[in-house]
Amino acid sequence: LADVPVAAQQRGTLYIVGGGPQPRALVEEFVALAGGPGKARIIVFAMASAEGLTGGEEKAEQLRGLGAQARNVWVTREQAMTDSVARLLDDATGIWFGGGDQSRLTAALLGTPTERAIHARYRAGAVVGGTSAGAAVMSSVMITGDERRPGGARPDSSLAWGTIERDNVITAQGFGLLPDVVVDQHFLRRKRYGRLLSLVIERAPHLGAGIDESTALVVGPDGRWRVAGASSVVVMDARPAVRDASGTLLQASGVRVHVLRAGATFDPATGTATPAP
Repeated sequence: LADVPVAAQQRGTLYIVGGGPQPRALVEEFVALAGGPGKARIIVFAMASAEGLTGGEEKAEQLRGLGAQARNVWVTREQAMTDSVARLLDDATGIWFGGGDQSRLTAALLGTPTERAIHARYRAGAVVGGTSAGAAVMSSVMITGDERRPGGARPDSSLAWGTIERDNVITAQGFGLLPDVVVDQHFLRRKRYGRLLSLVIERAPHLGAGIDESTALVVGPDGRWRVAGASSVVVMDARPAVRDASGTLLQASGVRVHVLRAGATFDPATGTATPAP
């Protein structure tokens, strides 16, 4: 995808949920974006969870209850490397990634013909969504959930993400469907502010979206963001900031933070947030 212009990669919609219970309205909107009842054809990938075979089928059944054709596709990496599995996506209008451990999803799909088929469907206009781990995989820079030095200079294994330090947040390669932002999830509920702030100060793309539970970040075909659901999305934009990642302790001046509820929008191209009425 390196030679595909960014604009050409944003023909579909991304529907990124921060985990937790999903309000019915969010699931209904996902089905509507996939074509609506009777037309939506959705593939569910739930390999992020060890219980994903069951959970994926439950998700597919929920989607079928809203009028979509939905299929739970549980595959190993070996199976994802086959053209026969990739072709299951040929007519998909929607793709959903379930929750669990995001590294399980990337281990199964990253760099395979099946992942390339997912990107192709997105470029063709499909909606691609996910929750929790299925949200984390959307970034190019994927937060794994692991921390190198809990507690920093005062090690305390019970304290998670209590510092803003260089080289502490462990990341890996995600699917890159949303390449110019780092996605974090369960954001307010699990107090992950330091984790995302550390990343946006330390490394490109210097832009982060912390999505809370029961809340969706909806990225339209034009690349603009919209918030939906019960809670908030916190946007951390360190692109205009003076950043210093030269020492163990990170520092920055001028980081812009937007706390946005349902109906608010954000344009990452300009850095402009429009709060909900």
